[in-house]
Amino acid sequence: MAVFAVDMLNMVYIGHLNDPALTAAIGFAGAVLGLQIAVSIGMTIGLSAATAREIGAGRHEEARHIASSSLVVTVVVALLLGLITSLAAHPVLHLFGARGPALDHATTYLHVVSPFLPLICIGMGAASLMRAVGDARGSMNITLLGAVVAAVLDPLMIFGLHEGLTGAAISTVLSRCVVAAAGLRGALRHDMIARPVAARILTDAKRVANVAMPAILTNLATPVAGAYVTGAMAAFGLEAVGGQASIERMVPVLFSLVFALTGSVGPIMAQNLGAGRCDRVRETLAAALKLVMLSVGSTWVVLAALQDYVVAGFHAQGDAALLIHLFCSWTIGAFLFVGMLFVANAAFNNLGFPLYSTAFNWGRATLGTIPFVWFGSRFGPAGCNWGMPQGGLFLDLWP
Repeated sequence: MAVFAVDMLNMVYIGHLNDPALTAAIGFAGAVLGLQIAVSIGMTIGLSAATAREIGAGRHEEARHIASSSLVVTVVVALLLGLITSLAAHPVLHLFGARGPALDHATTYLHVVSPFLPLICIGMGAASLMRAVGDARGSMNITLLGAVVAAVLDPLMIFGLHEGLTGAAISTVLSRCVVAAAGLRGALRHDMIARPVAARILTDAKRVANVAMPAILTNLATPVAGAYVTGAMAAFGLEAVGGQASIERMVPVLFSLVFALTGSVGPIMAQNLGAGRCDRVRETLAAALKLVMLSVGSTWVVLAALQDYVVAGFHAQGDAALLIHLFCSWTIGAFLFVGMLFVANAAFNNLGFPLYSTAFNWGRATLGTIPFVWFGSRFGPAGCNWGMPQGGLFLDLWP
């Protein structure tokens, strides 16, 4: 919640600069960064699943070597992805519908942030290792520390130094540095990282990739669908893009419990699978689904009652305000089914069926999103927002 709350506060801060091009730029840049983070999360899921199984089976030393080999590969992949994204930022953003000042601002933001993708990957990977050994509090403190740094630096950079969106980008980079350093320190404290052995790197990486590659494909589905929606919103102007970006910043904060479940229940299932306790795996799945229903239901009630304050907080006007009202009143309910799909995906990834989660996520992102958003766009930005969750309901329930 802390990490995503900082992203949401960025949107609030930028919104009060009263420049629709800046708020739209965050939306366009966020669509690209979402693809990067999806790859990072996929690699983290592979690392967590592989090490948790070894820990559950009592092979701690093997888990340490797998972790170190995986982190080496992760850094290399993230560095290449970050540099390629930075170099190709302008044409990619143009493809997503960015034009004029919004395109220029979003390009600058990606030029600053993208090369430092390895830092957040290291932090996420180290945090997952700490969860795998049961140190959930220590894992939380890693991301919490990075969020505090960003929360302090954001207003200073954006308003104090008058750097605007570039200041937000610099704050993000400094926060990632803190997350990486704190993550490595925590993982080493638990003796979860061995000295990398060159002869083992490829072998260990293949073991992690058996889960990581399907997980990456699974996690890419949601930002790909989001990028399509952003492109559809671009046809209705900067306010529509800014409103959609505001919603996308709210969702991870409002449903932080649901998002956290995908990272926390996975190691629990994998450990108990390694220990041969399938009854505990089933108990974990049932408890997670109950938490999803409780989280979404309570959040819907509160947000529907406070929606006017939410719109005012984002300084939203016109189509942006319309989209936020629609989300708070109705489309937020669809996340009950999305949360159930997330929990099912975590089970698939950690119990040996990662391709199932890939198939369901991509089905939702394509057949369950594109036709409905395309049809909804005939009725304006509200139609796009309404169409995005509707088509995926059946695919969310199926798993």
